[in-house]
Order: sequence, then C-alpha cells, then structure tokens
Amino acid sequence: MSHLLETIKEILHYLRQYKGRTFMTLFGIIWGTVSIVVLLAFGVGVHTSMSKNMHGMGESIAILWPGRTALPYMGFGRDRYINFIEEDAELLRREIRDIRRISPEYSSWNAALRYGEKINKPNISGVIPEYAEMRNIQVQPGGRWLDEIDLRERKRVVFLGDELAKFLFGEGSNPVGKYLFVSDSPFLVIGVLAHKTQNSSYSSRDQDRAFIPASTFQSMFGYRHINNMVYQISGPLMSEQVQKRVYEVLGKKKGFDPKDKEALGIWDTTEMDKFTYYFSLGFNIFMGVIGVMTLTVGGIGLANIMYVVVQERTAEIGVRRSIGARRSHIMAQFLLESFIIVVSGALIGFLLAALIIKGIAAMPYEEYVGDPALNLRVALITMVILGLVGMVAGWFPARKASRLNVIDCLRH
Repeated sequence: MSHLLETIKEILHYLRQYKGRTFMTLFGIIWGTVSIVVLLAFGVGVHTSMSKNMHGMGESIAILWPGRTALPYMGFGRDRYINFIEEDAELLRREIRDIRRISPEYSSWNAALRYGEKINKPNISGVIPEYAEMRNIQVQPGGRWLDEIDLRERKRVVFLGDELAKFLFGEGSNPVGKYLFVSDSPFLVIGVLAHKTQNSSYSSRDQDRAFIPASTFQSMFGYRHINNMVYQISGPLMSEQVQKRVYEVLGKKKGFDPKDKEALGIWDTTEMDKFTYYFSLGFNIFMGVIGVMTLTVGGIGLANIMYVVVQERTAEIGVRRSIGARRSHIMAQFLLESFIIVVSGALIGFLLAALIIKGIAAMPYEEYVGDPALNLRVALITMVILGLVGMVAGWFPARKASRLNVIDCLRH
C-alpha cells in the first residue's frame, strides 16, 4: 500500500512539473467526456419527450371500431354492418387473457354543454371507470373521476377536459361541485382533467371532451350500440396475437369471417411504441458515436503524451530495471499514470456536463427536444467508454516502456 502511495505521489509530481502538457492532455479527456455525456443525455431527453407525447393518449392501448364485412361468410352476404354493444367488451375481457383492461365507449357531438351564457358542443363520451387508467387521465386536485356508484346508479355527473372547463367556467375558476346543463339536464361537475401532452387522438383531444358514466349516457341519449371499444394489452409483443383473437371472438359472435379485416377497424397504438423505440435507438447510437469519436481524439492525445513521457524517462526506466524492477512494475506505473489522467479529466467533464445539462433544461425547449437527463444508464455507458479509451491509450505506451532494453536505457 505504501509503495502504491509513493507511486501516486511521484506521478502527481510529474504532472505538476509539466502543467501545460498536463492541462492539454486533460482538456482532451474533459472535452470528450462532456461531449459524450451531453449527447447521450440529449438522446434520453428526446426519447422521454417522444414517449410522453405518444403516451398522452394511453400506453399499449388499441381502439376498436365496428366496420362492414367485405367477405361472404356462412350464408351471409358481404357489406353487412357490424354493431357493438356493451356486452361485447365483457366478452373480449373474458375470452382474451392478454387484455388487461377494456371499456365500451359511447360518443355524441349533438348535445350542448351550457353554464350561464357559455355554450359548447364538445364530444361527450360515455365510459366506465377503468377507462381513465388506460387513457392516462389524471385528475386535478379537489376532484375525482367516475366510479362504480356513478355507473350503477346512472348518476348525472360529468368530468371535464381542462380546456373545456376553462371555456365554460373561466380561467382559474374551480368548477368542481358546480352544476352545468347537458341538453337541458343538470349535471354535477365532479372533476377536471390535469393538463397533459397529447399529440394524437381519436374523436378529439381529452382536454376538449366531457366524460359521463356509460349507463347515464345510454339512458339519456337512448343509444342501442356503442361507438367503439378501448382495450389495453399486457405489452407491445402481444399486439398481433390479441388482434387475431379479437377477430376470432367477435367473428364467432357477429357471424363474419375472422380473416375479414374490413369487418373491424383497429388502431393499435403499440405501433407508435415500436417507432419510438427504433427511432430513439438510432438517435442514441448516432449521438453516442459522435461522443465516442470526440473522446477517442482525447484518447489519442493522451497516448501521444504518454509516448513522449516514456521517451523522456527512458534513463529512469533503465535505472529502475537495473535495481530489480520488473517489467510488470514499469507497465503498471505508466498505466496508473494514464488512469489518473483519465479519471481526473472524467470527473471534471462530468461536473461540467451536469452544469451544461442543468442550464439547457432551464431553457424553454422541452416541447421540442425534451429535457436532457443525466441518468444512471448514461453515466454507466460513459464510464465504460472512458475506461476502454483510457486502457487503450495507456496500454501501448506502457507496453513500450516495459519492453525497453536495460542497457539501451542506461546508455540513453
């Protein structure tokens, strides 16, 4: 242990003795570290932003609409309209185990919402309580979402999108507990949507919609058939299997060919997850390659400096070898010197990168590129790359130093 400390003191002495050269060597490592950390952090930010935007509508969900048959089947002709009822959702829930949640959904654009003198005709949806979990619907403090009692008792309660609530009740007001009119029927406002980013939708954005219990919707508007169903699967890998089973189960009940893709319309949002995954992977690889190239330049600079150091200390190496130092001792000393330079540069680089990332995160660009994030994954990748660059940069000069001939060193 004492020998190691002496070696480190000696190395630090050499580094202080040649301050200019040490600074230039450190600068290459620092700049390379900053580059790779910031670029990878940007990659994480872009992925998070894309994922957040695409999952505003829900994660691993599919929207299922009735269609019209395109193939004759079991004596039935083509061009038959398929209709859904609420019980179809329960049928799919029972028959397909990979469906985690499912909700029937009624929709109407014909009923006006009125509060005072403000009137709007939004998309009014009739759903069941588990709809919110699938669609990432969060509630502003002080309110609540629809529950089983609302559904069972056909309560006249309404949950409002945040922009719709602002329009009807005004900016900054709290509509929870107030009554508005839906087609001249009073409804109690029980909650308001917490603002969320949603770059895709069907019918309309959640911020502009009103939600009431499915049972209330059916009894009030008299719809016999639901407009669509929304279901959530266990994971993206189950997507194709679940779709096949949906066609089989409903085909058996409704009397259409399970191979007839026109009979049902399915928008599977897991396709967006696949796009996000592969785009982010490519983007991160691209950013990582640029960072690695920058860090490699710093590694080349370190290797060149170490070759100069070996040349300058050739006589010293000869003396050490002549008094019993082994080749492994000489090699370890130069590797340790490279390691100290890399670690010092990396620590400074990490600190600078963290400050840069914090500064960028404070800028108003989150909507476009997300917030760059210095997470554990980025740190681990950077440390591995730094370790490899430092090892390669120090290995060859150290190997050369350990293989120098003792007589030639002393003669030098």
